[in-house]
Amino acid sequence: MSRRPIGYYVHHHGAGHLHRAEAIRAKASRPIVLLGTGMKDGDIDLPDDRPPSGRFDGIDQAVSRPDALHYAPLFHEGVRLRAAKITNWIAEAEPSLLVVDVSVEVAMIARLASVPTVYVRLGGERSDPAHLDAFRGASAILAPFHPAFEVPTIPDWVREKTLYVPGVTAPPVRAQAHANRILVVMGQGGEPGDGDLIADAARACPQWRWRVIGPATPARDCPANLEMCGWVSRPEVEIAHAAIVVGSAGDGLVGAVMAADKPFICIPQERPFGEQEASGRGLKALGAAIVVPEWPAGLCWPRLLEDAVARPAAPRRGLYDPHAASKVAEWLERHADLLLERGELQA
Repeated sequence: MSRRPIGYYVHHHGAGHLHRAEAIRAKASRPIVLLGTGMKDGDIDLPDDRPPSGRFDGIDQAVSRPDALHYAPLFHEGVRLRAAKITNWIAEAEPSLLVVDVSVEVAMIARLASVPTVYVRLGGERSDPAHLDAFRGASAILAPFHPAFEVPTIPDWVREKTLYVPGVTAPPVRAQAHANRILVVMGQGGEPGDGDLIADAARACPQWRWRVIGPATPARDCPANLEMCGWVSRPEVEIAHAAIVVGSAGDGLVGAVMAADKPFICIPQERPFGEQEASGRGLKALGAAIVVPEWPAGLCWPRLLEDAVARPAAPRRGLYDPHAASKVAEWLERHADLLLERGELQA
């Protein structure tokens, strides 16, 4: 087995990409080097390429841009330095493979630098020219979701190239749940939660203790059974202590909640390409969560919580495989060795 490293590009929008990369690396038998903004010692910290406004939806507003790209603003120093640092690392490290989670631009940079890619394909409507080019250029595709979450517009050739592995996440924390605790999780990839709406829900369910982690606006009238905690260092511990979790349909949160085997009330958020809407439809179809399109009115919450507790656990347990990260790590290593063998034969 070659000891040439595997690179893993980590997108900086939301936390799920990094958590997935870390879970896979923890199970790998060869070096995996992470590349992304905010990486720590031993990995490759890339310059930030986001627009000056700080708001980022993955697509630039350039007047002219090739169909094969989503985000390629002109005269952006961060973009320029980012591309240079990736190609410099490739030239020095000679990786056997680059996992791209996610960026069609990084996939193209890797291919131009003569490195094969495994593209991490998220859910949603990703049949646009840029995504299809990234899928076409990849040696293989990894989908970190159940096939039931798939959308009908994805071409058959893309499905045939895809390995579906739901539940690629860190092992859940084992801890005693508080019987009356509702955990509301607001992720870093979207708008902050509305503190007043959350307060309305808490007032409607006084027998429950509500705990909110992540960004949320302050409630003007905060009831005694509501605690706004802001950012926490270990959200998996908070999930372990919860009786019910409320949150979005992001891959990271869905994986963590399914791994912890918690009743889930899912409120998909708007994302580019309809990623969370697709995950919400899949959760609903499998019966793995209560899925609602927007934050419900306060008076709706007592019944929602009753329904969440009463929902059978088997469907959500089917979305977690404790060996998922190991399976992906082993698959990547086999794939890298096969690609190197083929490359040496062609050289």
